[in-house]
Amino acid sequence: MQAKKALIISADLFEDSELLYPLYRLQEAGFQVDVAAPAAGAITGKHNYAVTANLAVDAVESAGSCGYSLLVLPGGKAPAALRGIAKVIDIVNDFASSGIPMAAICHGPQILVTARLLRGKRATCYTTVADELREAGALYEDAPVVVDGNLITSRIPADLPHFMREVMKKAG
Repeated sequence: MQAKKALIISADLFEDSELLYPLYRLQEAGFQVDVAAPAAGAITGKHNYAVTANLAVDAVESAGSCGYSLLVLPGGKAPAALRGIAKVIDIVNDFASSGIPMAAICHGPQILVTARLLRGKRATCYTTVADELREAGALYEDAPVVVDGNLITSRIPADLPHFMREVMKKAG
């Protein structure tokens, strides 16, 4: 049986726990996890943890052809850089149109805003991003985790247990 696959997209200055917790939890559950960044190689979090991105975002093929069953968008300062990369937005839209679950925490939903995927969707995020979500047409909720269809969003590192419980249900 082929292992389930997940894709995490991030960049330097990610919120360390928001990338590491999902990475390790998914690996524990038997997922093959690819980490994509603007360039393959080491990326460093806000608290100096380094993670190796085994893929450059330009090397990510369509969600369906790669067999991914989940996309994770950690927060921190990385989403601000990633949302300006057209290929990242293309990847996110590909996952959305394929109906594959997408999980975003903290500032991660900013990428979903840029991809224009939140209009009419229930979602949450870090408090400083809430107005941006509302302006994008999201139905903002201040809750540890919000699930709307195949979209899972969360606010802060302390919400990670709630976030990953729902992520694991969807990615199963």
